[in-house]
Amino acid sequence: MSTTNRSPVSASGATGVPLDPGAVPASTASGKGGLSQGKKASAAGFVGSALEYYDMYIYASASALVFSQVFFPDAGAMGLLLSLGSYGVAYVARPLGGFLAGHIGDRFGRRNIMIITLMVMGVATFLIGCLPSYASIGIWAPAVLITLRLLQGLSVGGEASSSASLTLEHAPEGRRGLYCSWMINGIWVGYILATLAFIGVAALPEEQMLAWGWRVPFWASAVIVVVGVVIRRTLEDPKAFREQKEQGKVAKAPIGLVFKHQPADVVRVVFAAFLIVISSVVPVWGLTYATHVVGVSSSTMLWAVVFGYATALVTQPLFAALSDRVGRRPVLIGGNLFGAVAVWQFFWAVGNADVPMIYLGFFLTITLGFAATNAVYPAFFSEMFNVRFRVSGMAVGLQLGMILTGFSPTIIQAVSAATGDSWWPAAAFTSLACVISAIAVATARETHKVPLAQLGRQID
Repeated sequence: MSTTNRSPVSASGATGVPLDPGAVPASTASGKGGLSQGKKASAAGFVGSALEYYDMYIYASASALVFSQVFFPDAGAMGLLLSLGSYGVAYVARPLGGFLAGHIGDRFGRRNIMIITLMVMGVATFLIGCLPSYASIGIWAPAVLITLRLLQGLSVGGEASSSASLTLEHAPEGRRGLYCSWMINGIWVGYILATLAFIGVAALPEEQMLAWGWRVPFWASAVIVVVGVVIRRTLEDPKAFREQKEQGKVAKAPIGLVFKHQPADVVRVVFAAFLIVISSVVPVWGLTYATHVVGVSSSTMLWAVVFGYATALVTQPLFAALSDRVGRRPVLIGGNLFGAVAVWQFFWAVGNADVPMIYLGFFLTITLGFAATNAVYPAFFSEMFNVRFRVSGMAVGLQLGMILTGFSPTIIQAVSAATGDSWWPAAAFTSLACVISAIAVATARETHKVPLAQLGRQID
């Protein structure tokens, strides 16, 4: 069932926006300052995402390598499962973070919520680095750890939707996918920095790593927070949002409007967001399985992760630019289906401790399959919704869908242990998630050539 406006497209949008996708009208590119605001929005999304996901992935690396001994030492064989579970709890908070970010971003401005999410993530991450171990304060250590992890989830739950919406509304027509993709490249830079940090940590003697070494990457996040806040303070809210505010059309309850006017698109985003499962299973569970079961060294796996992320920095903008030319849906569907097949090669390579093939697996799954979907979804999900509830629509749908992503390493670990520490449940689970995402994308409206003013369902 379609919830979008199917009326014929005229020679210009409702606000006089030319329909030529190569045009760069001021009303869609930015407010005062022309394209500079679009570039600033891309830069702000890049730096903010780098921080958010640096923080998320140092936690993921620590949960795979360290936390079972630091915070769950009395759990025995269950320690690793509990540690990975603590990684997943952030995804429970993400829908609430998306709800709050959507309300603030759609009612009070995209810029404001982007500054808030950055600060919350930075403070929570720094405090994790200061947290005493289980040996020092007992059960309070994992309890506070999980509380801070929930704060991280609240923050990242609003980051992608607010950043994507602001960048989309500042970007020139015909280049929205490319501009939004820099937020995603920031995510990979965050992952690379986090992985490099833990390569250094893993090289320490075990006693030093467990005592203080793992804390250093958490403390280092403070530097990125300062840079991110400075950049985001220079941003303006997009003209599309300011026009709604000047006309008194800003929604008092945007979440209510999105479920009234575009509920089907929220559901589409929920299932399309399953595409992100591959980014959790391959580097997080894959790292855990390789190091704890197969016996591949942690440094070897971490360098393979860096390889996959670094090469994706090149392919993601290319896939995003391709989506601006041929459409969002072909790139998203193709990337999902390619990734659904490639994960079998990756986990076969991990199971056989074949290091060259592990590198190939990261290239196929992350650099090609996932990069194609990852680069395009921020623009595509944002383009589904009306400006009055764009942040809310994307945030709620995306974060509900990503609950599966957060707990996928825990689910797979439990199934794998029950089947004799095998790798095939990880491949099967990830393939199914990719196929479901491809089906959801196929049911959506193509939006790459739709003018900004005509995106989403048109309402009074």
